[in-house]
Amino acid sequence: MQILLDFIQNNIELFYVVILSVFLGIEVISRVPSVLHTPLMSGANAIHGVIIIGSIIVMGEASPDNYLVLTLGFIAVIVGTLNVVGGFVVTDRMLEMFKTGKKAASKTTKEN
Repeated sequence: MQILLDFIQNNIELFYVVILSVFLGIEVISRVPSVLHTPLMSGANAIHGVIIIGSIIVMGEASPDNYLVLTLGFIAVIVGTLNVVGGFVVTDRMLEMFKTGKKAASKTTKEN
């Protein structure tokens, strides 16, 4: 317990930055209009792509007996991949909302 308290005391600035980042992120995201959703989702997909590559590199550099790093890296790859795929699906659906004409009408008719 003392080790944890010492770590928090030595890195209190980092905790402040994380807490302020959470509040700032919530405030920014809550004020984004829905028209800007697609460009922001594309940016988020790029960030998750970097996370996937970073976790693969960390897993490759880890020793084979370090199960904690390998497990966390594997989870990061899976969750990052799900976020990228889900982001592209949501982006595609958002872009479909803006299409007009026979293409959009025929596609929605085929889905139903």
